[in-house]
Amino acid sequence: MAFPEIDSSIKAFDKRRDIAVFKTADDAIVFTAKYIVNVGQAAQSAHSRFSIALSGGNTPKAVFMKLAEPSLQDQLVWDKALVFFSDERSVPPDHKDSNFKSAMDSGLGKLPIPRDQIFRMEAEELPDIKAEAYERLIEDKLSGNALDLTMLGMGPDGHTASLFPKTHALHSQDRKVVANYVPKLDTWRMTFTFPMINASRHIIVLAFGKDKAHMVKEVLTGAQDPDALPAIRVGTETHKALWILDEAAAEELTAK
Repeated sequence: MAFPEIDSSIKAFDKRRDIAVFKTADDAIVFTAKYIVNVGQAAQSAHSRFSIALSGGNTPKAVFMKLAEPSLQDQLVWDKALVFFSDERSVPPDHKDSNFKSAMDSGLGKLPIPRDQIFRMEAEELPDIKAEAYERLIEDKLSGNALDLTMLGMGPDGHTASLFPKTHALHSQDRKVVANYVPKLDTWRMTFTFPMINASRHIIVLAFGKDKAHMVKEVLTGAQDPDALPAIRVGTETHKALWILDEAAAEELTAK
């Protein structure tokens, strides 16, 4: 393990979730990158590969950029990495809103991962058919096993991946990947389901900034309505979710 010291930053929160809080977002990003390296090293030692699912947004971009720094990049055998995506917008891969493009344009594109081991979601057309194809791809590449790590964020409405409040994908129990229509955005998304997310050996949820503070509190301690706040469903007693926060995002959790 490259960074054993980071374990001391993780605290138990409840039966399904742990928490790690850092003074600044930059500190949290450094921790996240080191955590990914540790999980990756353990996975490659156990079964000669490291499988990870990434999410979109600005926070994961910062993590990719940190992982691309030589001091961290050199800690993993990247040609044994398999990279998937937890969700995607219904846009082509060169579109400015594409999660795949966002990741590749930041640090992911700088990591020495063979391009045929980075598996984008083809969500720009025929989303139902393409979701089934992506599900089969995952099953084939992982030989039916679970992902080693799924990295998620949380939106201002409590959504995670593209599992938005009151959408049909929240209740999918027999699928790993589905097309999900989001009425308030009038668009289709492709997304992991909760069974897929919660089967992952490790799950991390990143939330930084004061604007996330109230939603973090609601999801972790508030009224438990998972249809209204989907991120509540992340994590199980078997596969706990690690919430990685900066002090600004955690301020309502720690307020007296």
